[in-house]
Amino acid sequence: MTSSDLYPVSRLASVQEATAKSGLDALLLTPGPDLRYVSGYDAKPLERLTCLVVPAAGEPFLMVPRLELAAAQASPASRLGLDFVAWDETDDPYGIAAARLGRVAKVGLADRMWAMSSLRFREVLPETEQVLAGSVLRELRMRKSPAEVAALREAGQAIDSVHRRVPEFLRAGRTEREVGRDIAEAILAAGHETVDFVIVASGPNAASPHHDVSDRVIQAGEPVVVDIGGQLHNGYCSDSTRTYSVGAPPAEFAEYYEVLRRAQDAACAAVRPGVPCESIDAAARDLIAAAGYGDYFIHRTGHGIGVETHEEPYIVSGNAEPMEPGFAFSVEPGIYLPERHGARIEDIVVCTETGGERLNVTSRELVIV
Repeated sequence: MTSSDLYPVSRLASVQEATAKSGLDALLLTPGPDLRYVSGYDAKPLERLTCLVVPAAGEPFLMVPRLELAAAQASPASRLGLDFVAWDETDDPYGIAAARLGRVAKVGLADRMWAMSSLRFREVLPETEQVLAGSVLRELRMRKSPAEVAALREAGQAIDSVHRRVPEFLRAGRTEREVGRDIAEAILAAGHETVDFVIVASGPNAASPHHDVSDRVIQAGEPVVVDIGGQLHNGYCSDSTRTYSVGAPPAEFAEYYEVLRRAQDAACAAVRPGVPCESIDAAARDLIAAAGYGDYFIHRTGHGIGVETHEEPYIVSGNAEPMEPGFAFSVEPGIYLPERHGARIEDIVVCTETGGERLNVTSRELVIV
């Protein structure tokens, strides 16, 4: 798997075609996941403008500060046949981009574009309507190619190797922060380029789904939710949650953990082409509600993943979009009892031609350390 597999030259033409079909005149993609997805260039987000301009008709070009030109040329973007427009410190790059683009009625801005850049583009294109580029790119980004699935599988294997090491770090008397520091080092050692998040949520903190780490000392008999992920060198992300117990857990917790495990299995088993995204959510949620814990499952069942940890499709009630082969997303139901404890189980799943493939394979049973 090479950068040309993950970021093929043909993608730029597909983006142009989708831009034209959407009725937009151009996309303006500044540093972030949209730019990386289209070009393979992981540009630094700076106050100096870097922007890939993709017109619906005409030749795309990349605005880049002269001091970043060598980095841009060394990236996969160099294979796209782009015109690299290097600008100097005394230039107005927004004005240069607007002049090259010409008169346009409607443009799509990168979803993560800084407000500073958005407002400057509004100044130089005052008659132009601005919308989100995601309205065009979502359809492409949701459908992962075989190379993208392979990259996500590699990410899944890497983060699984970290979860296998968590029992080395987790024990009574250590703080969440100490355990989190060890996990972060293990994420990098497993081949990740960055550590995107480390959640170590013990005891009552486990009832907060997006708890980070704290100086709380982990106690014997406590459940601990460990949700971790990062980005590989190729730009694709990992994300997996397992729940541990430091010694024997409370009986109440063991009871609802088994409910959660069955709910997560049911949601994964429901994945297949044509099934609405919301039905995957319902498969987990209905089982949890039937067991009396419906009020304690307080978030959607999942989110898409790729060059971002959270992207479309979202696995949530109200999303009737049918599953398609290549959709990649998390399945992560949780049960959270306020001020007591909580649990979550998360795998990344890819919709295949016949069902779903889990990319995380470590045990989903409660791990007692």
